[in-house]
Amino acid sequence: MLKTRVITAIVLLAVLVPVTLFAPVGAFGALIAFVVVFAAWEWARLLKLGGVGPVVYALICALALVLSTYLGVAPKGLLQMAAIFWVLAGPFALLRKPELAAGAWRSFLLFAGVVVFAACWHALVAARTVGVAFVLSLLLVVWLADIGAYFAGKALGRHKLAPSISPGKTWEGAIGGWVAVIVIGSIAAATLVFAPTLFTAFVEHLGWVRALAALTVLVAFSVIGDLFESLLKRQAGVKDSSGLLPGHGGVLDRIDALLPVLPIALLLVG
Repeated sequence: MLKTRVITAIVLLAVLVPVTLFAPVGAFGALIAFVVVFAAWEWARLLKLGGVGPVVYALICALALVLSTYLGVAPKGLLQMAAIFWVLAGPFALLRKPELAAGAWRSFLLFAGVVVFAACWHALVAARTVGVAFVLSLLLVVWLADIGAYFAGKALGRHKLAPSISPGKTWEGAIGGWVAVIVIGSIAAATLVFAPTLFTAFVEHLGWVRALAALTVLVAFSVIGDLFESLLKRQAGVKDSSGLLPGHGGVLDRIDALLPVLPIALLLVG
């Protein structure tokens, strides 16, 4: 399993890193669209669409990306709708735990998913347009929160964060992830070595105190995104969103925390 996981990671990095660093924005957007469409397919499967339903849903999401780009749909509107979804529906679902793949909830989540995935794509393309360092700093927020949570949880984890949804997550881990983001983000904002980044943009637009508060909000929503997908998987009775990435699970497993962070981060920058 470890060997498979490492090989998959190497292949993914071999594709993602050169495209992110050196390819034109259009090529980067095409790669992200490819990722998002597969995530949409997994989203539909977790919502228990049968037959060719997940494929049709993925194609609808792909069409939404194309139309929202070429028809001039304001990306900010999509970002706002996605942010509203995560601010309201995300915490509500985690607290009340309704049956997400049934009735009105499934219809709502299928519609919301189109918006969420389109917003994810637009946010990443907009960030890449600003610069490589900016888009990488967006991803870094989630990566740091995840890495910090893992090590802090392993060393200090005692109090379960959401035992009925994801038993392995702890409050100590979540705090450790937050500390990692705050420390690295503060250093990046103070040194200006790779500016412009999300961290320098926060300080420039919000000031230091509100910038740190904004990073705290992003860490919180990275956890919400992760837990939301965990709830979907638990209710669907699966461990991973799919087997597309050997050793890693599915695409959605890799980007779940990014889905709420991206639109909220772009909106906070203004």
